[in-house]
Amino acid sequence: MQRDLVSFPLSPAVRVKLVSAGFQTAEELLEMKPSELSKEVGISKEEALETLQIIRRECLTNKPRYAATAESGKKCTALELLEQEHTQSFIITFCSALDNILGGGIPLTKTTEICGVPGVGKTQLCMQLAVDVQIPECFGGVEGEAVFIDTEGSFMVDRVVDLATACIQHLHLIAGTHMGEEHPKALEDFTLENILSHIYYFRCRDYTELLAQVYLLPDFLSEHSKVRLVIVDGIAFPFRHDLDDLSLRTRLLNGLAQQMISLANSHRLAVLLTNQMTTKIDGNQALLVPALGWQHCTNHQARRNLQYCFKSHLRDLEMLLLLLHLLCKQVH
Repeated sequence: MQRDLVSFPLSPAVRVKLVSAGFQTAEELLEMKPSELSKEVGISKEEALETLQIIRRECLTNKPRYAATAESGKKCTALELLEQEHTQSFIITFCSALDNILGGGIPLTKTTEICGVPGVGKTQLCMQLAVDVQIPECFGGVEGEAVFIDTEGSFMVDRVVDLATACIQHLHLIAGTHMGEEHPKALEDFTLENILSHIYYFRCRDYTELLAQVYLLPDFLSEHSKVRLVIVDGIAFPFRHDLDDLSLRTRLLNGLAQQMISLANSHRLAVLLTNQMTTKIDGNQALLVPALGWQHCTNHQARRNLQYCFKSHLRDLEMLLLLLHLLCKQVH
């Protein structure tokens, strides 16, 4: 069944150009490349990519863009939603101060943004969590896998090896305090090789690669159902260069945010984003605020701003513990 282009949530300007170029239905665009559509319609390659993503996503799901997530076909009551919230799983960090701040750890089905100045330890925390998400369930973990999307080239595999080795040693100490066989048996597969093989690394060098990778994640997650953490280390970096059109940047960021929220809900995983700080002039004072802002996100969220100074004796998070500004977006 053919679907008219006017039924898609496209901007009026793009819709007019598509119709003016002779396109009437979505089926006429499904096989086109962004460069081909850009040239034929007279729009930028970024707008062409965004247009094709919207059309393909809605054609595949056969539902409106602003419908509920993949579980929308299942009816539930407000009481059931409350019970789900109370039984929510968390990715523990074994850093009691940080776990307490987050209410138990990094929550699944939520989007968490970590903001801080350069060198504060954001990437350090991301690498630590890529290991922590694999902690066996009997130790309080979720026993999952991680996707690590790196936009700044800050990922250091040698440091991950150090973190994984320390985590293994720590769990063996814990297992030694238990009399049963469950804990030692769970550690048989919790090896350095297995930990590294369950961190799926993607390097994105610009915003086009980042958007493409994020929109390809649903297919990847369908093949890797144990993924419980998606990390985007440096969400702002690709959008701060080579993108002068503020209106386009806002639309792209909004689409990216919606995709992340959808992934967190439909695949029951945690999304972790890191962001740089920028200076905002407010009256006679300069304030540090998250780069790009998050006005493009939906209002269906509870937002917490937390700012803490930690002591440097907390071993695996020494860089982070100087100063960490956490902005948690909990999407309901």
